[in-house]
Amino acid sequence: MSNSEQKSTKTIQSLRGMKDIVNEESTLFTYFIENASKIAKNYGFSYLETPLLEETALFKRSVGESSDIVNKEMYQFIDKGENDVCLRPEGTAGVVRHFVEKKLDRAGGNYKWYYYGAMFRYERPQKGRLREFHQFGCEVFGLQSVYEDANIIMLIREILEYFGIGFTLKLNSLGCVECMPQYKNNLVNHLNSFKSELCEDCNRRVDTNPIRVLDCKNEKCQTLLKDAPKITNSLCSSCDSDFEKLKEILDFNKINYEIDSNLVRGLDYYNKTAFEFVSNEIGAQSAIAGGGRYDRLVEYLGGKSTAGIGFAIGIERLLELVKMNKEQKEFLYIGVLDEISLNKAFEIAIKKRKTTKTYIEYTPRGFAKHFGIAEKLGCNIVALIGEKELENGIIYTKNLNTKEENNIILEDF
Repeated sequence: MSNSEQKSTKTIQSLRGMKDIVNEESTLFTYFIENASKIAKNYGFSYLETPLLEETALFKRSVGESSDIVNKEMYQFIDKGENDVCLRPEGTAGVVRHFVEKKLDRAGGNYKWYYYGAMFRYERPQKGRLREFHQFGCEVFGLQSVYEDANIIMLIREILEYFGIGFTLKLNSLGCVECMPQYKNNLVNHLNSFKSELCEDCNRRVDTNPIRVLDCKNEKCQTLLKDAPKITNSLCSSCDSDFEKLKEILDFNKINYEIDSNLVRGLDYYNKTAFEFVSNEIGAQSAIAGGGRYDRLVEYLGGKSTAGIGFAIGIERLLELVKMNKEQKEFLYIGVLDEISLNKAFEIAIKKRKTTKTYIEYTPRGFAKHFGIAEKLGCNIVALIGEKELENGIIYTKNLNTKEENNIILEDF
């Protein structure tokens, strides 16, 4: 066999860090999307889909050139039109690009969108972290009130509670253009006293975006940072007032939280409120949702200064924690006992699909075979029809949960 023939017969596999979503995982995935979307709609959000492919400049200007995403992880390339493009590594920037492109920043008012879809980052695959992964997120524009910060946090809480997921809410304030510069100076002065002992990434961040050093996962760096100055001690009166008000709202609504002064998020565009929801059920990768306020991001992307806040949930990381509602919706299995009954069974299936999830098995089989297929598919109602049933105008049914059996008049069924 020639080399070319050997190459053509080689099995093609999915790329490292990318996987198919199928079977039980796809059931959980669609269950999550369907119900998280319903909750977002109840909070006044409408759906927005942005392209998978965007100009690289969008993420350099929004996510920030000091971030690991831009420095190390983007799927970036020059396309056939000589455009510098990349697969989206996160969802917020594309939504903001849409907001500015459609001149909504100049139209006034407020806008609320939710989205879900694939994101791409070239990093080392591990449990709960893939190179192609999926996020569900919400973004709000034009609402500066700290009540909207609380509203977003309550939305995430409702989603997590719906799926039976336990969490701890971590909270911080990153200040604003008034108080952040002085804090950065204080932090850099502190970091320079032991800069040589910090990891390579932290050394780079000291010069590009020093507050990102606080987010380093290196154990040695975390030990060195133990006595670093806290941003919450350097907030201006406006930021301090907003942060205190946010805590007051959360306390009033009985939402527990922990203040984490090292919580800075992984993207450069955040200011003021920053938060993460973490779980102790999934090991080291404990963040399951996170976000915050980004009041200057619209301006960074060429728009008119507009208040913004949002969050994203990593879906893959969450799925292993999702608990499906035990109340199973009806999933109907229709089977035929002979060829003569197939036309009628097909007609019945078309009508039932208007209201009920329905599967039809075209091959005539005995009762036991039909029940075996139905159970494998996860159906909970089996309906069988043969020549005898057809003549009598009935259909046999069995509820696989209750074991109740009936012969039902076709018109009633």
